[in-house]
Amino acid sequence: QMQVAESGGGLVQPGGSLRLSCTASGFPVNYYGVAWFRQVPGKEREGVSWINSNGDETKYADSVKGRFTISKDNARNTVYLQMSSLRPEDTGNYYCAVTGATSYSWRDVNQYDYWGQGTQVTVSS
Repeated sequence: QMQVAESGGGLVQPGGSLRLSCTASGFPVNYYGVAWFRQVPGKEREGVSWINSNGDETKYADSVKGRFTISKDNARNTVYLQMSSLRPEDTGNYYCAVTGATSYSWRDVNQYDYWGQGTQVTVSS
C-alpha cells in the first residue's frame, strides 16, 4: 500500500525555522516526484516546492525561494522541507504529494496520485 505521512509542523514565531518531513511507505520515494503544497482557509492549495525522483532538480514558489529548501533522504525514504525566516503568511496546512508522472506541471494538484493528511504550520507572535 502506497502512503505518505507528514510531520514536523507546529507553532513558530516570525523569523523562526521548522523542518517538515514527508515519509513514504510502500514505494521507493526515489522513483517518484514529490511536492509540498500548503493551504489556508478560503484559498486554493498552492505549490510550495518540488523535487524530482533523482533528487538533482528542485523548484520553489517565488514567495519561498531563498528561505525554504527541499531535500531527499533515500535511505529513510523521506523528503524534507527546511523552512527558515518564516513569515505569518507562511501559515497553513502543509501537504506532501507524490506523482509517478514523467512530464507534468508541478504546481498542478491534479498531477499527484498520493497525498498525506497534512501538518499544520502556524507562524505567529
